[in-house]
Amino acid sequence: MSSHAPAPAPGLGHPRGPSFLPGRRPTLPARPTPTAEPDPPPSTDTHVPVRPRTPRPLTTALLAAVLAGGAAGYAAGALGDDDPAAAPAAARDSGGLEAVAARVLPSVVSVRTADGQGSGFVFDERGRILTNAHVVDGSSRVTVELQDGRRLSAEVIGDDPAHDVAVLEPETARGLRAVELATGTRPGVGDTVLAIGSPLGLSGTVTSGIVSALDRAVRIGEGSSQRRALQTDASINPGNSGGPLVDAEGRVIGINTAIATLDQQRGGSIGIGFAIPVADAAAAARTIIDGG
Repeated sequence: MSSHAPAPAPGLGHPRGPSFLPGRRPTLPARPTPTAEPDPPPSTDTHVPVRPRTPRPLTTALLAAVLAGGAAGYAAGALGDDDPAAAPAAARDSGGLEAVAARVLPSVVSVRTADGQGSGFVFDERGRILTNAHVVDGSSRVTVELQDGRRLSAEVIGDDPAHDVAVLEPETARGLRAVELATGTRPGVGDTVLAIGSPLGLSGTVTSGIVSALDRAVRIGEGSSQRRALQTDASINPGNSGGPLVDAEGRVIGINTAIATLDQQRGGSIGIGFAIPVADAAAAARTIIDGG
């Protein structure tokens, strides 16, 4: 083995510190011989004081951290074993949203016309379907495809282009189950939501996000007037139009209708989507059904 100093690493210079010479043991200073302390004089006090130990802050702090961590871990583990509600929030949300999707998906349909496709959902006990007016685009009849693969012919009983709402009545209501509409509650910014539909023809697609804003003024439907909409970052793409935006309880809070995009020619989700509030959509649907 060569005893010369190692070559410097490129750009770092020579290593610093004492040279290492193999075969030589370092000389250590002699350890002083401890001297015995004289015994203390006898005391007549019956209370013997406890001599305080020299504090060791670093060791004590580390030990305290380890003990605290162990205790916290044990407590969390014990609560998790005994109380399902104490499970991590992410696990609870994941399982909850999975159940919500499973409950809502059978009520969501793909809507196909001669010129394109979109989404819709069953919204009343007669099996009628709510979708966007721009999805049916003036058609009198369309085809709806259910989650179980059945295809039904449906009549467009009316539409409201100003609110971008249309109502379909399928040839049969057998096997159709209505979703719950959250018409009596108001969502909050930050609430978890699911967007369900058939983006790009991929039926049964579920995406998750939050309510990003309420009462966002956007142009929806025909005309130049602006209407209030829910804003969400749940992924919405062409084909999602007419599908439901549901909350963490599985209640429909809006109809997915439009997205903001940076490329008008190849529009896709950039995390800014808009949904018609369900109360507005339900009111428009009722007017259509009543023949207004």
